[in-house]
Amino acid sequence: MTIIIDPQGSGISGNMIIGALVDLGADADSVKSIMEKSALDFGGVEVEISKINKSGIDAMYCNVKMQDKNQHISYTELADKINAMDLKEDIKKTSINIFKRIAVAESKVHGKSLDEIHFHEVGASDAVADVIGSVWAYYSLNLNKEKIIGLPIAVGGGRVKTSHGSLPVPVPAVAEILKNINFTGGPVKSELATPTGCAIYAELCDEYMEFLPHTTLKNVGYGAGSKDFDHPNVLRIIESQEKYRKDMIDVIETNIDHLTGEEIGYLFDVLLDAGASDVSITPIIMKKNRQGSLLKVISRKSKREDIINLIFKETGSLGIRISPNIHRGIAEREFAEKDFEINNKTYTVRFKIGYVNGEVISNRPEYEDLKKIAEDSGLSLRKVRELVK
Repeated sequence: MTIIIDPQGSGISGNMIIGALVDLGADADSVKSIMEKSALDFGGVEVEISKINKSGIDAMYCNVKMQDKNQHISYTELADKINAMDLKEDIKKTSINIFKRIAVAESKVHGKSLDEIHFHEVGASDAVADVIGSVWAYYSLNLNKEKIIGLPIAVGGGRVKTSHGSLPVPVPAVAEILKNINFTGGPVKSELATPTGCAIYAELCDEYMEFLPHTTLKNVGYGAGSKDFDHPNVLRIIESQEKYRKDMIDVIETNIDHLTGEEIGYLFDVLLDAGASDVSITPIIMKKNRQGSLLKVISRKSKREDIINLIFKETGSLGIRISPNIHRGIAEREFAEKDFEINNKTYTVRFKIGYVNGEVISNRPEYEDLKKIAEDSGLSLRKVRELVK
């Protein structure tokens, strides 16, 4: 499955993303609760999610009302508070990454360090609710397991009043966030793309395209904006179903000859935790007949810089090879669960199922589930694998 975020018509904002994800199937009551709870320490918000019509298009509208518009908070304080929230680690990490994008953009525009940057332009509570609401909805739909494509953002035009005076659209922070990302002016004289919406978009997208790819549409979610225009002010998120698709990846490599086995094992784990799609380590003979290892990492483009920086940090390598934009074919995948009775005890095992053109080509039990059964039952892993079919 491929998810396409389409902000070509009326731009993008946090509440538009939330509306579109709810329209795709995220639970509205849960999203509302998460947003209001997460914003409590930042001034508070009141959230209402409802279906409305925008120039003929039915869409979900997420209305966020701030209870205290004067809350200011630094990026480091905000990150600490998010880390302390009762949320899953991946939700907290992605949310902090989004705020870091905004903070880095603001720091470059204003010539300040990250520690000096404060969130105040849109209100801290509003931004926190939008970001965490969007990220929670994204993970609740398991979209983190899918490829996310972003189409060009319509940023609007004209000028907008800010705490820094009247600024042209797109405002400097938005322009900074959208570096190396396609966007276009218009179609109206109004601000259409917010820093929060652009940062969420930039963090979630794996690839940016100028046009819709060849795809089979499965579902569309529409999120409404607050303004009214002569055209539908909506963001659409498209869910497409493909039995086979091409993906663009980076292959990152470096030679290692000075790390212990334990350090290489640790490197393997931290690279996967950082978002690497796959990691392999192959024994090699280097110059002067030295024994070493070839580290090869498959990474999505959006994770490239994080992966490279991590390799430099953990290995001390002086050179890393990158082969960008390599095509790979991907079978459609899904997970299914099945119960098995072993030694008078019931165990649930997850299976990863692969399809190509509707035909099952792979149906494998997850290793971690087999390992738990072997440890609990006292059977060998080989015997457990024979019983779980």
